Amino acid sequence: MVDEGIYKLRVLLKELSTLRGRHTELVSLYVPAGSSLNDTMNLLSNEISLTQNVKSKEVRKNVISALTKVVQHLKLYKQNPPNGLVVFCGNVSEHEGVTDIKIWAIEPPEPVKVKLYWCDQVFKLEPMENMVEEKEVYGLLVMDNQECTVGVLKGKSIRVLKRFDSIVPSKVGKGGQSQARFERVRQGLINDWYKIVAERARDLIPADCKGILLGGPGPAKQTLYEEDYFKTEFRNKIITMQDLGNTDESGLEELVQRSQEALAEASIAKEKALLQKFFQELGKDSGMVSYGLEAVKKAVEDGAANTVLISEGFSWDEAEFACSCGNSFKTLLKTDSKGKCTSCGKEIERIGSRPGIEFFEDLAKSFGTKLEIISTETSEGQKLLAIGGIGALLRYKQ
Repeated sequence: MVDEGIYKLRVLLKELSTLRGRHTELVSLYVPAGSSLNDTMNLLSNEISLTQNVKSKEVRKNVISALTKVVQHLKLYKQNPPNGLVVFCGNVSEHEGVTDIKIWAIEPPEPVKVKLYWCDQVFKLEPMENMVEEKEVYGLLVMDNQECTVGVLKGKSIRVLKRFDSIVPSKVGKGGQSQARFERVRQGLINDWYKIVAERARDLIPADCKGILLGGPGPAKQTLYEEDYFKTEFRNKIITMQDLGNTDESGLEELVQRSQEALAEASIAKEKALLQKFFQELGKDSGMVSYGLEAVKKAVEDGAANTVLISEGFSWDEAEFACSCGNSFKTLLKTDSKGKCTSCGKEIERIGSRPGIEFFEDLAKSFGTKLEIISTETSEGQKLLAIGGIGALLRYKQ
């Protein structure tokens, strides 16, 4: 499922990606976390001075206007936000000679690491787009009787947390030891080693991780999993076990590669469960679900909806209109469609709009209803989109 904040940011970035400057006059500014806004404003003031040398009068005017607007906006902050700041500003008018300077300021969901000032015909969106990619955290554990490496997978990035070695000897006894005595000692060391691995893995892997991937060469991983080394809560988070060739950092990479199917399933498990329940109730005609824009809206307003399921591909807006006859109103319409005045029936252009998902978010909150934004990456998600992109699990029959 898609986090609401991330969804809204994706929508904004999609909108920004469609904008084009008539010249190199769209400003992108990335202020890293922990850096000084005063230093950034001094940089922009210097850029304003340099822009005075631009030959084109129109470009010079628009870039200076954009930079000035950004500086004025930065003055509204007492200090740089915890994760830094990203600002996009420029003339987005589609008509030559017409100025329409707009600004978007974003406090990003994770720290800005890049320091960037960029002026172009398009906004520089790549660093922000990387932030809205799926970044669920998974624990990684690769081990055998000699070595263990613990790490985490966040998005596509693997980070090693700890690598440590055991003191378990190889299977062949040396120095004239009796084989039976040597094997008893060795088994005791293996038992202690498994306890150490389980304890360190529990301490190192984040408790709120989405799941844990376990791997390694030989049967050690299976023994570690099946016998009483892990606490039940930790063991229940293990979503896959893979045979690997290595137990170092390369083993973590191999573990992630071999676990792609399990990762895909875990990522959408909650979403699939909700949708399967929805379609089961729909198939039984139990009266415990509704679907379609008007039916779901009524269910929420009646207090009957427990959970609204809305597709990220939902293509309706809450549109605002003002007719020349004096009538003003808001209504839900298909994206980019025109509307008719509810008073005189005249076809009119909208004067404003917001995504329908935002409308239902606010509606759901006002009635104490949960709302889940559903991806379109699964067959169930596609089925929801095919029946209008919106449905609801009900508290009771209507």
